[in-house]
Amino acid sequence: MPYWRLSGFYFFYFTSLGALLPYWSLYLKSLGLSVADIGNLMAVLMATKIVSPNVWGWVADHTGRRMGIVRLGCLISMLAFAGVLAGDSFTWLLVVLVVFSFFWNATLPQFEATTFSHLGDQVHRYSSIRLWGSIGFIVAVWSLGRVLEGDGISMLPMILLVLFAGIWLSSLIVPEEAAGHLSLDHEPLRRLLSRPEVVGLLLVCFLMQASHGPYYTFYSIYLRSYGYSLSAIGSLWALSVAAEVGIFLLMPRLVPLVGLRRLLLSSFLLAALRWLIIALYPQSLVLIIFAQCLHAASFGIYHAATIQYIHGFFTGRHQGKGQALYSSVSFGAGGALGSFYSGYLFEGLGARSMFLVAMLLALSGFLIAWRYLPRVSFR
Repeated sequence: MPYWRLSGFYFFYFTSLGALLPYWSLYLKSLGLSVADIGNLMAVLMATKIVSPNVWGWVADHTGRRMGIVRLGCLISMLAFAGVLAGDSFTWLLVVLVVFSFFWNATLPQFEATTFSHLGDQVHRYSSIRLWGSIGFIVAVWSLGRVLEGDGISMLPMILLVLFAGIWLSSLIVPEEAAGHLSLDHEPLRRLLSRPEVVGLLLVCFLMQASHGPYYTFYSIYLRSYGYSLSAIGSLWALSVAAEVGIFLLMPRLVPLVGLRRLLLSSFLLAALRWLIIALYPQSLVLIIFAQCLHAASFGIYHAATIQYIHGFFTGRHQGKGQALYSSVSFGAGGALGSFYSGYLFEGLGARSMFLVAMLLALSGFLIAWRYLPRVSFR
C-alpha cells in the first residue's frame, strides 16, 4: 500500500482547505461584499458537490480510472481558480467559483474510493492515512493567521493557487491500478438506495453538514465581531483539527470497543452541545476552546464512522457512487443549505441565531440515526 503517496494527497488537499475555510469569507468581506453575498458564494462551493461527485463517480465506476479523474479535476480547478485574480465583483466571483468547485469537488470522493481500494481488508487503517489531511489543515490555519492579518488577507488567492498546484502534483504520484479492480458482485443500486438504513445514513449526513454551515462560513467573522485577533482565530481552528487528529488516531481502537452506531450517535449529541456553547458564550475563551475540542466528535468521529458505513453499504463497483453520494448529500446539499441559511439568519436575526438552528439540526440527526442506523461491524 502506498501509504505516503496517499497521505501526501490528503496533506495538500486539506492544507488548501485550511486556507480556504477559515479565511475565504474574511477575504470576501475585505472586497466589500455583504454578509448575504458571502453566504451565497460559500454556498456555491458546497452546492456543486450535489452534482459534480455523482457525475464523476458514474464516469469512474464505468472506466475504473479514478486517479485519471482526480488528476484532471485538480488541474482544471487550479486553472479555474486563477480567475479570482482577474476580477472581484460578485457576478465574476460566482462564475469562477462555479467552474472551480465543479472540478475540485470531483476529486476527493474518487480519491477516497481509491484509498479504500488500496487498503483492501485493512479498512481500519483509513484514519491513520486521513489524519495527514488534518495535520495539513492545522499547518495552514496556524501559520496563516498572522500572515493574513490586516492587508495581508489580499495574499490569500495566490497562497491558495500554490496549494492547489501541490494537490495536482501529489495526485500524479498515486498509482491507478488498485482503483481498477473492483468486484462485479454487488446489489443493484436502486435496491440499495431503497434500504431504510441507507436512506437514514444519507439523511443524517445531510443534517450534520447543514449544522456545520454557520461554522464553516461565518465562524471567523463571528469571532472577529467579539474582538478575537486573526492569529487567535487561526489558533482556535488549529486546535479543533488537532482534536480531530487525536480522535483519528484512537478510532481503530474505539470502533471495536464502542461500535460504529454508538460513536455516530455520540457525535451528534456533542455537535449539538458545541453549537449551543458557541451561540451562548462567544466571549468566554475557555468555553470556546472547549467547543473547538468538540470538533473531535462533530467531525472526527462522525466522518470516520460514516465513511465506514458508506464503504460497508456501497460495495464492488458502487464504491465510487457511494463516496460521491456521501459527498454530494452531506458536504454538497447539507453544506450549501448551511451556508445559505446562516447568511440570512446572520443578517436578519443576528449571528447567535444561526448556531442555535445548527444545534437543532444536530439533534434531529441524532434522532434519525437512533431510529434507522443498524448495529454493524464492517471489516
